[in-house]
Amino acid sequence: ELEKLGLRDDVDLHVYEVPVEYQTVQRLIPALWKKHSPQLVVHVGVSGMATTVTLEKCGHNVGYKGLDNCRFCPGSQCCVEGGPECIDSVIDMDAVCRRVSALGLDVTVTISKDAGRYLCDFTYYTSLYQSRGRSAFVHVPPLGKPYSAEQLGRALQAIIEEMLDVLEHSEDKINCQHEH
Repeated sequence: ELEKLGLRDDVDLHVYEVPVEYQTVQRLIPALWKKHSPQLVVHVGVSGMATTVTLEKCGHNVGYKGLDNCRFCPGSQCCVEGGPECIDSVIDMDAVCRRVSALGLDVTVTISKDAGRYLCDFTYYTSLYQSRGRSAFVHVPPLGKPYSAEQLGRALQAIIEEMLDVLEHSEDKINCQHEH
């Protein structure tokens, strides 16, 4: 749906479907970062428990015990051996949540600090580790429970555009501080 809607003109949008497989994530995420050198990667995952569009603040390194679609689980039960326990996104999710909520879209946006210790969290941590925090993860409820594809597409469009705006403004502040 987001691919149909697109983003603002100065943004190149690349959409990939990531299989629910630990080993594929460990190969694919670094390869996508290398191929595109993006300003930001936003992962979107469906959560059967979600009733809102949920912005995840951080990814976790350990606690992966569930089998993936290939009936595989990392023996170490972690994403990156020796990596930090938790990595926060550089995106201020509270600010994004406030800004998107103020737009008056017909979806509820919330914040979470736990993406679930399964492939969503695993993917998020892997991307955060690869990008030094320049990733985001959005959990959405299953289609129709309660939102339509169109509602979710518009919400994701607004969320990503706000994330890019927040990221650009935080970089302006960082650059300004370095110049003094």
